[in-house]
Amino acid sequence: MSAETPDPFRHFRRRNDSRPFIVAQLGQSLDGRIATRTGDSRYIGRTPSLDHLHRIRAHVDAVLVGIGTVLADDPQLNVRRCAGRNPARIVIDAKGRLPPGAKLLDGADGARRIVFRAEGCVGPALPAGAETVFLPVDAAGRFDLAEIAARLLGLGFERVLFEGGAGIVSQAIDRGIVDRLHLMVSPVIIGSGQPGLELAPIDRLADARRPRTEVISLGEGEVLFDCDLAM
Repeated sequence: MSAETPDPFRHFRRRNDSRPFIVAQLGQSLDGRIATRTGDSRYIGRTPSLDHLHRIRAHVDAVLVGIGTVLADDPQLNVRRCAGRNPARIVIDAKGRLPPGAKLLDGADGARRIVFRAEGCVGPALPAGAETVFLPVDAAGRFDLAEIAARLLGLGFERVLFEGGAGIVSQAIDRGIVDRLHLMVSPVIIGSGQPGLELAPIDRLADARRPRTEVISLGEGEVLFDCDLAM
């Protein structure tokens, strides 16, 4: 980024007394896809998008993903492509499906590892040092993400990245707890497959969100849309 490029991290500060500052991120194609119909998503984004994702991680206290992301990709969720400390790693895992050998549970770097499970869930034992937080779920077996956000603040996190998957990000936006959305668009057309955001339906364009947005070129044709969703 040049000296004239807006700093997308200057907004990373808590605005709400009841929850952390939350930034959500998605990487998608020009036609709004995040994966092919088989689920293949590595890698839609090129080096600039991957570098930016790691910069986001370096600017937050914790990074959160859903269990689907862990089972599909087994991410490390640490900082490797830029300078910065590793954030805490958090998984939403209502049914206790998280494998004890998942890479993000490796505690060698000293980062906290936290798993949210449904009350009464008995899942596989987690590695030493991993924390488990039990919360109620609704009739569909889902957590209230606003309650999770409040718990994250209680756990000491001021800035949290909701890294994925798209379902978690969409639910968080619908729940009104996302402050910024970093949407990275790469110059690829998939033409079919899994869409990105899927929010509650609306009937009129007048009801569509039109967030104040900064558009930043990341390089190699990739573009960051930094959207203010806290308006």
